[in-house]
Amino acid sequence: MLFLEKAPPDINASLLSAFGDQPLNLSDLEAVRLILRGDSIIDWNRANFRNQQEVDRYLRLHQLDVSKPEDLWRLRYVHGEAVNYLEEHLGLQFPPDLQKPDDVRDIFLQASHTGSFRRRQILACVLLKLMHVINHMEAAELRYQTPLSEADLMELAERRIMSAAEQMRASGFPLVAFYGSRKARNSIITKLIAKKENIAATIFDKLRFRIVTHDRAHILPALSWLTRNLFPFNYIIPGQSHNNLLLFRDMLRSEPLSHLGSELLSNGITEEELLTPEENPFSGGSYRMINFIADFPVRIDHLVDVRYGALLGRTVFVMVEFQVIDRQTARDNEEGENAHRLYKERQREIVEARLRKGGRRKRD
Repeated sequence: MLFLEKAPPDINASLLSAFGDQPLNLSDLEAVRLILRGDSIIDWNRANFRNQQEVDRYLRLHQLDVSKPEDLWRLRYVHGEAVNYLEEHLGLQFPPDLQKPDDVRDIFLQASHTGSFRRRQILACVLLKLMHVINHMEAAELRYQTPLSEADLMELAERRIMSAAEQMRASGFPLVAFYGSRKARNSIITKLIAKKENIAATIFDKLRFRIVTHDRAHILPALSWLTRNLFPFNYIIPGQSHNNLLLFRDMLRSEPLSHLGSELLSNGITEEELLTPEENPFSGGSYRMINFIADFPVRIDHLVDVRYGALLGRTVFVMVEFQVIDRQTARDNEEGENAHRLYKERQREIVEARLRKGGRRKRD
């Protein structure tokens, strides 16, 4: 699906309207930095939830609705498993309100505390990290136990993502295009041959989506919109993010984002200059893109009988690649050495060389 439209009369006004009465904040910046750097949530030392409504929104991205008894039970179960592991294997001791909270959502708020007494905040953050790991591990086990095919799961993910694309456009976001595709079988074979790690498990982009904004200044808000409305940022695959398009500090210089730069620095966070280009031998040297892989949660209990819903949950994950780019760069990426025809030629040369000679040809 492709959206093509003229630029709005006032793009910044459209950008602001897309976020309603909740402007971009420090939490949004943290999530975007994690995406761009391909970091792991395990290395974080503080959350950024300001109220219970933000926690609820975040849980809904995990396909959890705490107003439903089964989802609330699941959340409590994962929390209990995290406490048990940390007490038994690491010898940590938790105060009663963290060990058995009246409302598990309070753990998220405790992990976001900015006061002078840090021990409680650190313990809450440790709990969230273990809950993240346990939920991910058990979702993988659930996927192995269900009769749904990979194609079925990708279909579920695709429906949710395209629904979000409609929502993003309807909100007034300065969007040129939001469309998806599935990697064809021949393309998968070619990629497997070209990669050193020639096993199917390393193909992350079987399902991929491209988001094109009107201007480069809207790339950071686009990434933030996705983490607010589509997928939880903690399930970005570490080490699979690539960015050779924009520096993070440059993203913060544009309106209406410039005020966030000082807030970022005041919280002890630096504006990294690091770019992380993808090592793709097929692409031209001037090809520019931001792309990352997310483990995208899809709920399956409406399709299959989930026997172990309490223990393993009702949600599994599908790997999805997201590409974010501005309109002018998208045009530039189709010209000169980046032309699709030349991309295919380089791809064919590398594959043929590896099959015939046992090694990949080096590019000039």
